[in-house]
Amino acid sequence: MKMNPVQNGEDFDGITVHNFSEKILEQVVHFHVMKLSGGFFLWVGSSPVLSNLAVSMSSRYDSMPLSTLVMGDPSNTAATSLAERLAKRTKKQVFVSYSLAMTDSSLSLLVENRIKKELELHPEHFGTLHTQ
Repeated sequence: MKMNPVQNGEDFDGITVHNFSEKILEQVVHFHVMKLSGGFFLWVGSSPVLSNLAVSMSSRYDSMPLSTLVMGDPSNTAATSLAERLAKRTKKQVFVSYSLAMTDSSLSLLVENRIKKELELHPEHFGTLHTQ
């Protein structure tokens, strides 16, 4: 089986990859989205580190999505809470790795606003054609 390299946004066995970056509060923040079957994986960080991983998905029994931290420091809730909000917004299963230092509380809000903007501009990269 020959494997071809994956380009930004190119289909590869049903998985698409989308990368974007933004300078937020004097820090370059990188975003990596992998669209999966029924959901997506989002990595947010400034250097190539996977320091945590959370997953969240909607439940028919509760208005709040179910979520858990798969790996990382449980006292840092950034990945879990972002995964919850994105699962609620997209109605998809969402995996999030949030690898930014929590030095500025406004950084998290600006990062989330940038993700929402990308969801509106390119919903196809998140596996949804509409957002709420």
